[in-house]
Amino acid sequence: MSSLTAVKETTFSDLGLHSDLVRVLNNQGITVPFPIQEATIPDAIAGCDILGRGQTGSGKTLAFGLALLHNIYGKKAKPHQPLALVLAPTRELAQQIDEVLTPLARAIGHDSVVIAGGMPYAKQITAMRKATAILVATPGRLIDLLNKGEVQLDDLEITVLDEADQMADMGFLPVVKEILDQAKPNGQRLL
Repeated sequence: MSSLTAVKETTFSDLGLHSDLVRVLNNQGITVPFPIQEATIPDAIAGCDILGRGQTGSGKTLAFGLALLHNIYGKKAKPHQPLALVLAPTRELAQQIDEVLTPLARAIGHDSVVIAGGMPYAKQITAMRKATAILVATPGRLIDLLNKGEVQLDDLEITVLDEADQMADMGFLPVVKEILDQAKPNGQRLL
């Protein structure tokens, strides 16, 4: 006689994510975390710095994005002072990340903006003046807006370096270091 025991799949609620985020994920048909999400989200929402590696399509964007959003839930950005920053090597990747984060961010009362070259300054500057909480940026344009005084990183709670190895390969390491030097010293780092 054998007994079969059903194995319960881990859910995003099991990982400790805020219920508003879980609701949006469920509405999108996303109910079971990928392995990288299951491995990183609990430590990331606990405030730990995280280094995660995974192939394209492995769920990295939601892994860092969900933790970021959970950790800024209920907080308010000030004009020019975002709470979270996601650095990406290209405008295209920044836009893809923003498309994933935007509906989740709105569910918890936050906005995000892409800060990248090849896009009009006006929209980016207006977003910063309106106290946008989340920046998804390329290093070059961000450093430009930092130098113009349109962005200040003193209140930055979380910094994500997406495709950090590619940014280093593309020669962005000095600019990334300069950005991190301007960020809140005890802020969380997710790579």
